[in-house]
This record gives sequence, structure tokens and C-alpha cells, in this order.
Amino acid sequence: MSLTPVLDKIDSDISAATDRLLELLRIPSISTDPAYKADCDAAADWLVKDLNSIGIKAEKRETPGHPMVVGHVGEENTDGPHLLFYGHYDVQPVDPLNLWNTPPFEPKLEETANGTVIRGRGASDDKGQLMTFVEACRAWQAVHGTLPCRITFFFEGEEESGSPSLIPFLNAAKEELSADIALICDTSMVARGVPSVASQLRGMMKDEFTLIGPKIDLHSGHYGGPGLNPLREISHIIASFHDPETGSVAVEGFYEGVHEVPADILRQWQGCGFDEKDYLSNAGYTEAHGEKKYSVLEQQWARPTLEINGLWGGYQGAGTKTVIPSEAHCKITCRLVGDMDPAALRKKIRKHVEDRLPTDCTVKWDLDLDGAPAYVIDTTRPEFEAARGALTEEWNREAVFSGMGGSIPVAGYFKSILGMDAMLIGFANEDDAIHSPNEKYDLESFHKGIRSWARVLGALSKA
Repeated sequence: MSLTPVLDKIDSDISAATDRLLELLRIPSISTDPAYKADCDAAADWLVKDLNSIGIKAEKRETPGHPMVVGHVGEENTDGPHLLFYGHYDVQPVDPLNLWNTPPFEPKLEETANGTVIRGRGASDDKGQLMTFVEACRAWQAVHGTLPCRITFFFEGEEESGSPSLIPFLNAAKEELSADIALICDTSMVARGVPSVASQLRGMMKDEFTLIGPKIDLHSGHYGGPGLNPLREISHIIASFHDPETGSVAVEGFYEGVHEVPADILRQWQGCGFDEKDYLSNAGYTEAHGEKKYSVLEQQWARPTLEINGLWGGYQGAGTKTVIPSEAHCKITCRLVGDMDPAALRKKIRKHVEDRLPTDCTVKWDLDLDGAPAYVIDTTRPEFEAARGALTEEWNREAVFSGMGGSIPVAGYFKSILGMDAMLIGFANEDDAIHSPNEKYDLESFHKGIRSWARVLGALSKA
């Protein structure tokens, strides 16, 4: 089956494809707020109808939360690979609403210094990205009456609210959803115009602890001096987490399971066009503050972290209250890489804290927090090089195997539950303001994203 007429069809249909995306963006499918349950149902229904319209047998599957959408096409195609495509149709809340320049669920095309953008909640995360794949399939169907390989579609409605129904659903539908490889379009390009295939995702370990000193809050005039202050002690412990000279984490055994980036991957990162200065200045920084011997990209993608996410205690109201507080509290998270074990790391960090407790101070730990290991993808599979070649041809720029600083748990679940690797390809840009006011998706990302998936499907059918 020829690719050229498929690409031509995408180009001629881009206006209609954009209109379809705008229609989907008008549905306020906010999964975390029960007030929008009917809208989440409506978004699932919209996707089922759209998939059915292009010959894909799709249906809505109910869960205790928001529904899943599952579709199948090309089951008669037993020669090529079986692909599972995943995306999510739910979106983040829009607060604070007053910071939006346009209504978040009245999407529109807008001209900017970097070209035309699609403005609206979900434009980039993840409706726009999801529809790049659907539109690529629409073009293949329109031109050839079939797709180049067998595909299962799997759209989730709870990704932005912790995916409470995902694991039970995967376990229940394991046989139906299992495929040769999963495709996920919920990521960004390493730099504008540089197509990227994720090769590793950092994992996560969460913890929270409370230092307890005196039995009650004490008058700082009566006990100031002889009294232990939990806020002072917790500040000493937090300061001990990092070496100020190197920027590295000073917890004993913290780096067990961490590996250096392979030379060929590091070469791709170094030549990918990522601008460290712009990246830092966009956040108001003038320099990087992580491990000093590693580049910004290595710090972001391939190195573990220990971050203080919350710190509080004592009086928080207006004015002053002269007390020595009874308790001080801290929330931490660690981003994990390589073979780091979240459970083992939790024990190391807790030991680090407990070894530094002074007399008359105790610690209480939160017992209900979870963790997930990093996900390192086997990019030696032939499908990955085939996809990288297809992306390189479309964007006229070498596609890179990138890392990801964040976590996409579904990729790990596909491996642990369904037994298959995931290929993560996305076309978002760092300035898309996902989860923030004025979210957008570049029209170029949408258009070339559709063309990219059309090429990838053709390449994977031959890999």
C-alpha cells in the first residue's frame, strides 16, 4: 500500500481534521470533578462514534469511574504486527479561570509568534495528540479502505485523576488488549521541530513525615532556649539530604541501581537542539541547580532526585504567635531511574532521617504512600528504529531517543500486566502550558503529527 496518497489525503483534509478536534475540545471532560461526569461520558461517546465512522468497531466500556473506549480494526490482518494505541480523553481542571485569555472550552485557532496554535483545554494534553493517530488511521482507511496492520484502540477517561479504574480494567481485559507493542501519544518533543521517541521514564517514590517534639505548642518566652523546636530540627535534616558542593543526594545508598547514559543515546541528546538557557530562563532560573557534573538534560531525564514538596509547622495565620510548635511536617518525592527500587529507597531515606533525630524528638511516617520504578524501554527492538526513521523523514531532522523527566505509569502497566513494551511518541512543545491556563497545541504539531503517525504505521507494518 502506497504512503504518498495517504499523506496527500492528510494535507487536503487538515481543515476538516482541525474542525473535528475543535468539536472534541468543546466537551469539558474534567475527570477529577464529579460535576463533569456526564461530560466525560459524552467525550467517550464522541470517540466511539468517530471511530465507528471510519470502520473501527468501537464501544464504550463502563468502569466504577469514567468509561474506557476500546476499538478494533484489521483483525483479519495476521501477517503484520498487532498494535495497541493508547490515549486519554479526560482533561485537567481549568482553575484559575481568570488567567485564561479565552474560555477554555471554546477552542479557537490563534496566530502567535511561532505560528498558528489551537487554544483550549486538552488541545495538547491529550485530545490533540490522541486525534493525530485517529486522523492518520482515517486517511489510511479513506485511501486504501484498510489499515496497514491490526490495531486496537484504548482510550482512558481517568488519566488526569489518578487512573483508579485502569489496573482492574487491564487485568480484566488482558487477553483483548494484549498486542505486539503499545503506542502512546502523550509526550513532547525534546525541542521545537525535533521528533522524539522516549527511551526511558523516571519512576516515583513518595513519602511524608512528621517530627514531634514537645507534647503541645509551647510559649517561646517560657521555653525558648532550652526547648527543642521541631521546625529547626527538620530544617537540619532536610539540609542533610544534599551535598551543597556537588548537588548530589547525600543519603547513603541512594544511587544504587543508577546507570550512566549509553554513549549513543547521549550523542543524540547533545545534538538534539535543546537550549539549556531557554529552558532555565522560562522558569526564572539563571543556572541549573542539580548534580553539577551532569548536563541539564541528563539531570532532567537520567538522574534521580530527592525533592522537598511541602514543609510546614507552627502558626500559619496573620501576624505572629510566639510558640515553639509541637510538630513539623515534610512531604518528599524522589524521581527514580534505572533499576532503583522504590521500596528499598524509602527504607534508606527513613534511616537517614531517623539516624539524625535529636533527643526528645520522634518521627511519624505516612504509611499509605506508593511508588513505581523507572521504566527503561528496549529501543533495540526493530520497531523503534523503524519509527525513528519514519519520524526523521517527516520532520527532515534526525529523530532522537529522548528521556522523560516525568512518569507515565500506563507504560509500566502495559509491561507488567499486558507483557508488552510501549513506544512513546508525542508532538507537544514545552510551551504548550499543559495543566495550566491558556493551554495550546501548535497546528504544525497536529498536522505533522498526523503525517508522522501515517508514516510510522507504514514503517511498522514492514518492521
